Amino acid sequence: MNNAFDFLLEQAKEKEQQAILALSSARMELDNYYQQLAQIEQYRLDYCKQLVERGQKGLTASQYSHLNKFLVQLDETLTKQKSAEEHFVSQVDNCQHYWQEVRKQRRSYEWMIEKKAKEKQAALDKQEQKLMDELATLQFARRSN
Repeated sequence: MNNAFDFLLEQAKEKEQQAILALSSARMELDNYYQQLAQIEQYRLDYCKQLVERGQKGLTASQYSHLNKFLVQLDETLTKQKSAEEHFVSQVDNCQHYWQEVRKQRRSYEWMIEKKAKEKQAALDKQEQKLMDELATLQFARRSN
């Protein structure tokens, strides 16, 4: 029976390692997403400053239209990027939940193995005590004779 629990424990440890790697990867993807978002937002801010500076120097309607069109494209990119956040956050949550489940499974196998070992030791202790009692009884009987 212990071999079965040992096998299950090893499998659970392997699953937990895979879950930890998946969680780490999901967190890294989320961090990369936030960095990318921050870069796009900073680029947009810099572009707006540049647009204002150029506007103060004077822009033709055509130049303004071109620059404004690019700004609208940046805004659309930001909107799409922000809508992707839910996916990355959900991925982290799912990986975290899965890791917690496999960790709980591993801990239950460890608890069961420990319980079986304690039960086995208790049975051995009881058997040893019984032998000691029988030996003491025999020695007492020999002395009495």
